[in-house]
Amino acid sequence: MITKNQIKYINSLQQKKFRSEYQSFIVEGAKSVLELLKSSFEVELLFVTDSFFDEFQHEFQHLPLKIEIVEPSDLEKAGTFSSNNAALAVAKTKLNQPLLIDDHEFALILDDIRDPGNLGTIIRLADWYGIKKIICSPTTVDLYNPKVISATMGSFTRVDMYYTDIEVFIGQQNANFYGTLLDGDNIHQTKFSSSGYIVIGNEANGISPSVEKLITHKITIPRFGGAESLNAGIATAIVLDNLRR
Repeated sequence: MITKNQIKYINSLQQKKFRSEYQSFIVEGAKSVLELLKSSFEVELLFVTDSFFDEFQHEFQHLPLKIEIVEPSDLEKAGTFSSNNAALAVAKTKLNQPLLIDDHEFALILDDIRDPGNLGTIIRLADWYGIKKIICSPTTVDLYNPKVISATMGSFTRVDMYYTDIEVFIGQQNANFYGTLLDGDNIHQTKFSSSGYIVIGNEANGISPSVEKLITHKITIPRFGGAESLNAGIATAIVLDNLRR
């Protein structure tokens, strides 16, 4: 059983101010919790159902913490999922440390991505296409938002994130910066360099004017129909697919 105090604590982690205060976050569901247990994140609390424990007990053998076996209804009271018959964990957040690309490496820069689902999808896409680093503006939604973590389907454990002033960051780098803009070159004809950064803009407004001035290579996804815009996650997928072709 999850105690009332534990439920209160876990519920509080749905808010950014408490995640910052306690330096902890929630991970829910079978896939995400299993990925968490294989990662370098420190796990603080772990609650699992009987069936989940029986199926994956080999994953728990070397964990340096007590595993609590609870009912699905307990997981649902504590977490954000309306239905959870597997697991819920509380893990410690990581320090916000600077990230730079190595030779022959690309990273993403996110300019004011506000939607948790979009950020989670972008992290999952980065993981799929072998992008290990994402640099985010301070106004980009918090990585540890439960909706972001859920949308990554465990990919948050394999992609490093760094929140910083991206204008200052770009200005300090001697690198290629590819930005998705309406007046850019056709991405289907773009020859990418061996390394660099890909800048993805806000869902509604695109890349901010101050960041746009720093873009070295403007690219665009050509439109063949009547849609006004693309979802930030879809745009990221198209750019990364063309990068890896």
